[in-house]
Amino acid sequence: MESIFNPEALSDATVERLKTFFNQSTPYRHFYFDGILKEDFANYLYDKFPAPTDMTRTYNGLNEKKAEGTNFATFDPAFQKLKDGLNSPELREWLSKITGIKDVFSTDDALGAGVHQGENGSYLDIHIDFNIHPNLNVHRRLNLLVFLNKNWKEEYGGKFELWNEDVSVLGNSYLPSWNRCVVFETSEISYHGYATIHVPPGETRKSFFTYYYTKEREGLNKYHDTVFKARPEEGLAKKIKTDVKEGLKNNIKRVLKKVGVKL
Repeated sequence: MESIFNPEALSDATVERLKTFFNQSTPYRHFYFDGILKEDFANYLYDKFPAPTDMTRTYNGLNEKKAEGTNFATFDPAFQKLKDGLNSPELREWLSKITGIKDVFSTDDALGAGVHQGENGSYLDIHIDFNIHPNLNVHRRLNLLVFLNKNWKEEYGGKFELWNEDVSVLGNSYLPSWNRCVVFETSEISYHGYATIHVPPGETRKSFFTYYYTKEREGLNKYHDTVFKARPEEGLAKKIKTDVKEGLKNNIKRVLKKVGVKL
């Protein structure tokens, strides 16, 4: 099968450059590469990107407003091709060479890969992700995002933000630019998200995600689901609401997981 990836991305020189960047990056380990996919394939994905109404789930709450789709059977086959490519031995080995995290793999479920989309007013508050797959008990290690936004403008907002461990300082940020891939190590300090976007009618913030796992992990913490935090400028009221909501949610999910309820 012909590769869907830009050969330059997979070259030895690029691997060495990204490996250096990954190990020196702040506020936690990450890297980015522009042009990860072959241009014609990326263009096709853009043209066939599912509408917000075709998504599996829509979130519109205190800490997030976006749509998520993992129903690949209803998407154009190119999205399954991308999913398979990002979980191929070639791509998993590429990630391991850059990050030093061996034997990564994605899962064939809603917690493995899918698409995110945000219309005008969309946002995703700062958070860390769940650390253990709730049903398979494998350990989440890397997130990979491919942004599929043509002509994204600075004034639209929506930068992918990486915050420090106590969510007091924005450490780094990247526009969700065309065919840009961002990969970061998921941990107890990998706080990330994006602020409210302001886009014209017909424009949305589009991305494809893949989550990678390993069977074992050193320094393991007990299971938790996503943990949201309020931004420093959002005030005490939202901080209290967010902390209470997240504490209740995670306590309930830990109990359900312990008694064997699938989450």
